[in-house]
Amino acid sequence: MDIFSFSAAGAASFLLTLMRVSLVLFMLPFYGGEYIPVQVKAALCLVLSMALWPHLSFPGELFPTHPGGMLKMILAEALLGLTLGLCVHFIFAGIQTGGEIIGFQMGFTMVTLADPSSGAQVSISAHLLYTVALIIFLALDGHLLMLRALADSFLLMPPGGMVPRPAVTGDMLELSGGMFSLAVKIAAPAIVALFTVELALALMGRAAPQMNLLTMGFPVKIAVGFFFLGILFTIMSQRMEGLVLELGPMFDRLMGAAR
Repeated sequence: MDIFSFSAAGAASFLLTLMRVSLVLFMLPFYGGEYIPVQVKAALCLVLSMALWPHLSFPGELFPTHPGGMLKMILAEALLGLTLGLCVHFIFAGIQTGGEIIGFQMGFTMVTLADPSSGAQVSISAHLLYTVALIIFLALDGHLLMLRALADSFLLMPPGGMVPRPAVTGDMLELSGGMFSLAVKIAAPAIVALFTVELALALMGRAAPQMNLLTMGFPVKIAVGFFFLGILFTIMSQRMEGLVLELGPMFDRLMGAAR
């Protein structure tokens, strides 16, 4: 397709491509984060659309002529982006949930900061695990896998073809359940260690009631918690590698089931 030959069908085809890229890309993690300026997002969507349009464009005849059909297509494209984005968000949400559990056990419930990706208040341990998981995700080319899924969607999903079928709903519910399973697997070593520390402090309190265990126990729990957080980095890298390798087949399965 010659990008310099302007016609009504070509313009409609480019608008369909831009609609798919912008609505899907804004729903994906890392690309749609609140810390990225809107101007940068708009420029990225425009550049990607111009790069994909000559090779993976939709026919201009598919562009709806009725406003109702256009609204339906926009909602379907947003649903596609939301579905693909949730697959990755569940991974990071599971890791953040595990960090929140560890922070609660360490006594960091009152020490929170703003998450730049969502704007929500999270504990220090949750934000630390999220940052490490994001670095591992980028090191494993997870951001490129999301762009590949975006490119594959032009071949697997026509514009406005996303339908919330029962198979897609079942897969999303399974992924949401896996989020809590991942949180428990991430936090389990630290939980067991911190519970052992609390048990030891309780026995010391029974043996020597005059000891100020509150002053002594808090730094011990923090030291043990950060020690196991360091150990978790290796475990997270192994789990993230397996999860990133499953992203491509998962995206293809969801888009194939939703057609």
